[in-house]
Amino acid sequence: MATENPFKSILKTLQRPDGGEFGKYYSLPALNDPRIDKLPYSIKILLESAIRNCDEFQVKSKDVEKIIDWETTSPKQVEIPFKPARVLLQDFTGVPAVVDLACMRDAMNKLGGDSNKINPLVPVDLVIDHSVQVDVARSENAVQANMEFEFRRNKERFAFLKWGSNAFHNMLVVPPGSGIVHQVNLEYLGRVVFNTNGMLYPDSVVGTDSHTTMIDGLGVAGWGVGGIEAEAAMLGQPMSMVLPGVVGFKLSGKLRDGVTATDLVLTVTQMLRKHGVVGMFVEFYGEGMSELSLADRATIANMSPEYGATMGFFPVDHVTLQYLKLTGRSDDTPQSERVYSSYLELNLEEVVPCVSGPKRPHDRVPLNEMKADWHACLDNRVGFKGFAIPKEYQSKVAEFNFHGTPAQLRHGDVVIAAITSCTNTSNPSVMLGAALVAKKACELGLEVKPWIKTSLAPGSGVVTKYLQNSGLQKYLNHLGFHIVGYGCTTCIGNSGDIDDAVAAAITENDIVAAAVLSGNRNFEGRVHPLTRANYLASPPLVVAYALAGSVNIDFETEPVGVGKDGKKIFLRDIWPSSEEVAHVVQKSVLPDMFKATYEAITKGNPMWNQLSVPSGTLYAWDPKSTYIHEPPYFKDMTMSPPGPHGVKGAYCLLNFGDSITTDHISPAGSIHKDSPAAKYLMERGVDRRDFNSYGSRRGNDEIMARGTFANIRLVNKLLNGEVGPKTIHIPTGEKLSVFDAAMRYKNEGHDTVILAGAEYGSGSSRDWAAKGPMLLGVKAVIAKSFERIHRSNLVGMGIIPLCFKPGEDAETHGLTGHERYTIDLPSSVSEIRPGQDVRVVTDSGKSFTCVIRFDTEVELAYFDHGGILQYVIRNLINVRQ
Repeated sequence: MATENPFKSILKTLQRPDGGEFGKYYSLPALNDPRIDKLPYSIKILLESAIRNCDEFQVKSKDVEKIIDWETTSPKQVEIPFKPARVLLQDFTGVPAVVDLACMRDAMNKLGGDSNKINPLVPVDLVIDHSVQVDVARSENAVQANMEFEFRRNKERFAFLKWGSNAFHNMLVVPPGSGIVHQVNLEYLGRVVFNTNGMLYPDSVVGTDSHTTMIDGLGVAGWGVGGIEAEAAMLGQPMSMVLPGVVGFKLSGKLRDGVTATDLVLTVTQMLRKHGVVGMFVEFYGEGMSELSLADRATIANMSPEYGATMGFFPVDHVTLQYLKLTGRSDDTPQSERVYSSYLELNLEEVVPCVSGPKRPHDRVPLNEMKADWHACLDNRVGFKGFAIPKEYQSKVAEFNFHGTPAQLRHGDVVIAAITSCTNTSNPSVMLGAALVAKKACELGLEVKPWIKTSLAPGSGVVTKYLQNSGLQKYLNHLGFHIVGYGCTTCIGNSGDIDDAVAAAITENDIVAAAVLSGNRNFEGRVHPLTRANYLASPPLVVAYALAGSVNIDFETEPVGVGKDGKKIFLRDIWPSSEEVAHVVQKSVLPDMFKATYEAITKGNPMWNQLSVPSGTLYAWDPKSTYIHEPPYFKDMTMSPPGPHGVKGAYCLLNFGDSITTDHISPAGSIHKDSPAAKYLMERGVDRRDFNSYGSRRGNDEIMARGTFANIRLVNKLLNGEVGPKTIHIPTGEKLSVFDAAMRYKNEGHDTVILAGAEYGSGSSRDWAAKGPMLLGVKAVIAKSFERIHRSNLVGMGIIPLCFKPGEDAETHGLTGHERYTIDLPSSVSEIRPGQDVRVVTDSGKSFTCVIRFDTEVELAYFDHGGILQYVIRNLINVRQ
């Protein structure tokens, strides 16, 4: 199907200064098109990828033209294919991806193909960083103790990933204890420019974590996607995306003394949320750029999900090149004027110290207004900025006993102070700034109350090296900020337990306790169930709030504490100047640290190295495992594609209204004790306390299928107003769990469909939101409209997405969901066109016309094969044998 690249005439050679050549590259200027000069840099990356991958099947010349004509086409929401240079996974999302690859090898083997040909076609980096919890804090032994807990809980998952790292080519697995995926990506995995067999091209990456955007600070285009898109990209398939608008964000001036990168990012986040940038790229430019270190840029880029953009992009310049030298990787030109969809500007001199909270990352509070804002939050009705605490209870004191010492808690008292998350732990200026605050505090005799759970989770081992090299780690330790592990901790809710006495004082007295963290997410209930107020702050401010013990403080007029000689100590007495911080950074952060850290990473650690795994290239599935299970995607698969399948006499499994999200569909969070998934685990002898979460069991399709549509907030019209994960088995009228009803239909030989309203599948894209319904036997979803990525995921799993005609829905057609549905499709895929009309007939005599939402010829090819994974297997056997 693929043809020769029509753009081969612009393939140029990059000469070395000393003779010879670096390699060949596709030269955009050689197209001699004036529209290209004005394109934002981020759009040029999409353009280069489209030109390099143009084969007139997956990527067409007309797609290239759409991108060149970006100024005209981007407001029209046109779709383009994109092939990223590599894929990034963390362990929660990496396990099901590796399960699918292992399962594809078995299928390849059964069909007589060479199973060793199932490998990622683009480099895949998998960093195990989401499983560490802060079980032990304020201890010299915390790193080791927490890692032992982590391995005990996750041994089976880790062993499976270790097998994958040996069995598959083109896949690097970075072991637990190495760092946060995004910082490892920034310091080590990011290539900036790829050289593959002499072909030079820009690095680009999609990752199964929304904060993949951190790499945008390095001039590498990257963003988060769902698991099915990531698997497709791994296997060389293009991702379908809407050509985005680009907001130009101009930076001028320089940050004032004592203002941190965190203060800047919270300001930028608030500005962009206000502007509205959902689904767009943001591209930073202007003379203020040269005042920002690469770590500062990465901090801003990391927060893209919090301001809603697909990317927060910083084009490559002299700062990028300096950072590549610093981190041990192998001249600035004036920027010409670019055209953007809209413009924003910020003078860095206007940024002031601030925090964000108490429940959302974009609710910024200038530090000098914090005390007044806190009191307003206590007064306000319950909401994002309110707790509705009656005036007479606002000064309440909860007395408790902490390990034999009398103690007190008030509203706003800090119980968790965590320097955590990739946002800040990649930034030497704020990390060493926090250490300098600790040093000055220790020298003046300040202490942190012993019941505050303090922790430091660096993004990589490099942080430990420069904190030790500077001689400052001991001061952080003295205040309780011992290193607890290298991974994603407090920010994703892996904060561990707080002391029982503190927990009892909070719950018995209904205290609004606070957490202060240097993370990027502070949604209610996420950091810890007992901290109702959660504030994002720079690492130095996390130390300051830990010392103060409360967020109810005005740092201008009130002391942080009392020093050893009885003197009041204010924040200004312990806050380092920008000059002091810059001096320590320059002296302590050295290129050799990055080299040594990442040379050690590939060697693993003792616990990882001791995990014994089978050596075969085919996985030995353990039928007793409740974590890793062989999915049935390729059962009965033959070399002949099944062709288009219509739907005959299908029952309606669920009948939904508008805005059904992937959270409603996909299993997430804890496993409810009365759910089909719980029953499955108990039947296999798993104790309730060992259920773990759906996230940790994403490698077991049996559990994930049982957790599909198991959301307790599900509203299914077949239940006439009752809320919960149930449905009606239409033939008998019996009320069953969704899973049990689906299995009964399957056993009776009946297809099922889902009826839905507008925006079906909105929310963060999750692979199991499409895999789950397929395993339940759903053959089609008929909706008013679909979220873009979820629609393509349904196609990838062989489910037909159909849209009602504009102005029509289930109700206008008088559908109750009690009918049986027949969808006739031509038997040959060549007779189906993307977006054609299809007739749906019911047994009640009603019939109506829908639009079939296969949006590209590539999607039609997936459907013809029964799904994207089947398509890839048959292609590999046909093309490569």
